Amino acid sequence: MHIDIVPNRNSKPAILLRESYREGGKVKKRTLANLSKLPMQQIGRFRQVLRGEQLVPADTLFGISSSQHHGHIQAVRMAMKRLGFYNLIASQRSRERDLVVAMVTARILRPESKLATTRWWHTTTLATECGVADATEDDLYQAMDWLLKRQDRIEKKLAARHLKEGGLVLYDLSSSYFEGEACPLAARGHDRDGKKGNLQVN
Repeated sequence: MHIDIVPNRNSKPAILLRESYREGGKVKKRTLANLSKLPMQQIGRFRQVLRGEQLVPADTLFGISSSQHHGHIQAVRMAMKRLGFYNLIASQRSRERDLVVAMVTARILRPESKLATTRWWHTTTLATECGVADATEDDLYQAMDWLLKRQDRIEKKLAARHLKEGGLVLYDLSSSYFEGEACPLAARGHDRDGKKGNLQVN
């Protein structure tokens, strides 16, 4: 037995279950059933059975050894590449650049502390994709120090890319009150949090 797909000029092809037989020395075909109303997936299974293949549920053929989230990671990384973010941070790939890219990706998707970030990104493909699976909390802080030294260079790249003579620049400045006296970044200023008498960090 076999399945024949017979073209019809003005309608869908007919899908027939047939068998071949001999009569008077000639090979002829006999139609056993018209399968045209069945979905193609079932037709495919009929063909497998006729070929002698054993059909088993797909979930018995595979075992999941690990499962990591990937789609949202891919979406953010593709956006970064289209925006030229990698070259903005550094034109040459390095351990520090990989760490910064991974941190920014994590910050977009799930803002956490540095320690929590190194734990969270192992539930996704982010650490493997960026090559930072062995990174520790201290590695992230060191990468931030590296990034701070590149701030002027990055700002010049951004300015060359986006600013034009007479252009308009909009920016937002956030401030938080500071309790203590040992922070060199803190100074007197307008307090938005209603904590009068405290220094502000802008």
